[in-house]
Amino acid sequence: MSNNTAMRETDMVVIGAGPGGYVAAFAAADRGMNVMLVDAGEQPGGVCLNRGCIPSKTLLHITQLISETRETGPRGVTWSQPAIDPAALRRWKDEVIARNAAGIRQLAKARKVELVRAWTRFENAQTLALGTQRDGRPDLGQVKFQRAVLATGSRPTANNALSIDSPRVMNSTDALELADIPKSLLVVGGGYIGLEMGTIYAALGSEVTVIEMTDGLLPGTDRDLVRILQARLRKALKNIYLQTKVANMADVGHAVSVTFEQAGRAGSGTSAPSDKQEFERVLVAVGRTPNSNGLGLENTSVKIAPDGFVEVNEQLQTAEESIYAIGDVIGQPMLAHKASHEGKVVAEVLAGAPASHDSRVIPAVVFTDPEIAWAGLTETQAAEAGIEIRIAKFPWGASGRAAAIGRNDGVTKIVADPSTQRILGVGIAGVGASELIAEAVLAIEMGATTTDIARCVHPHPTLSETIAEGAELAFGTTIHQAPRQH
Repeated sequence: MSNNTAMRETDMVVIGAGPGGYVAAFAAADRGMNVMLVDAGEQPGGVCLNRGCIPSKTLLHITQLISETRETGPRGVTWSQPAIDPAALRRWKDEVIARNAAGIRQLAKARKVELVRAWTRFENAQTLALGTQRDGRPDLGQVKFQRAVLATGSRPTANNALSIDSPRVMNSTDALELADIPKSLLVVGGGYIGLEMGTIYAALGSEVTVIEMTDGLLPGTDRDLVRILQARLRKALKNIYLQTKVANMADVGHAVSVTFEQAGRAGSGTSAPSDKQEFERVLVAVGRTPNSNGLGLENTSVKIAPDGFVEVNEQLQTAEESIYAIGDVIGQPMLAHKASHEGKVVAEVLAGAPASHDSRVIPAVVFTDPEIAWAGLTETQAAEAGIEIRIAKFPWGASGRAAAIGRNDGVTKIVADPSTQRILGVGIAGVGASELIAEAVLAIEMGATTTDIARCVHPHPTLSETIAEGAELAFGTTIHQAPRQH
């Protein structure tokens, strides 16, 4: 990456080389703009590539293989216990990251997008200072720009109540380093980050306990989908405690002593947690915070909401005419593919196209085992908004492919408009849900009805057939489900 200290001028400067930033930069370059891409990291890719999506899914793939081999005994194939080499796993993970980062560099070079490694600070609405430190000193020079795009992402939320000076307490970034495989691990937070990381460590041999403050895992996700995941997690994890929080933590040398505070009943059918337990390591996964501070935005007219998110309009433009923002820094959902989509939209806007961002059909995926994925309107959202809907659920117990792979614990749910039969949302819990949800995204975007999906011939035997049969069930019957008795 360049460290040229001369004063420069550019049509567009993008701050942050994650999946939103580099996509915005490359899409703008493809439209003829002179683009500079600035990031303080050692290599491009942002949190997603270096400390999030890619390393976590790399490890989840390995752990999925481990889990699958453990389940083949009743089917006539037995394996010896796997030997886990954390150092080799780290090398594999790092190689995957490095290959992807090299690919981003090559794509930047091919488009003549200048990659600059630097910390950035706005001096005004048209000038950006570049420096080797966070303090704002422009020791790497300044950049005059016509348009700037903020793609600075987010970071793990710091919780003062859970912050102690101990190497045994980790955030999600630390956990992905896989320093060791602790005998016992406490995961604080039952959201998607905590459950994915808990899944990884449990498969590698840790006794994992998850605690969640609310009365259910994955708060905000439809309960019928979560129940399928939770049923499997009961077997994979040592304990799941709901309506439970950490009252105190202390490093006692060989472990972290954790004092629990519980309201209501214990979760997952387990007994209530004892007041105090010890764990070799603790992972705190209680959300993410937007990176909107320390950028000199006070020197511009950019507005920041009380929760730290940068405010933008439908064209992703901030209150400062020359500055746009995309990705985690502008709000939920904080997902890499949302950021990438916004990167393409902002490039179109800056090129003069009549583009705008609509996040109505942004799919969400929890990469646990089984996976949970949804797109469009959920049953929970419909209930909260008072929207009348028709629900159809096709259980994977009636799927030939699910039976063949020994995973009939899934369900495919269709949310439809009762008057027009238009598909408003789809939720899937089961193996491969992350891939299956793409069909639902297209159907919702194109305004498809349940009949449209039902009449599309799906290959057999596949899990994708569950979408077609769910669509048939919404307003009629399907072959592999007994008709309702009237």
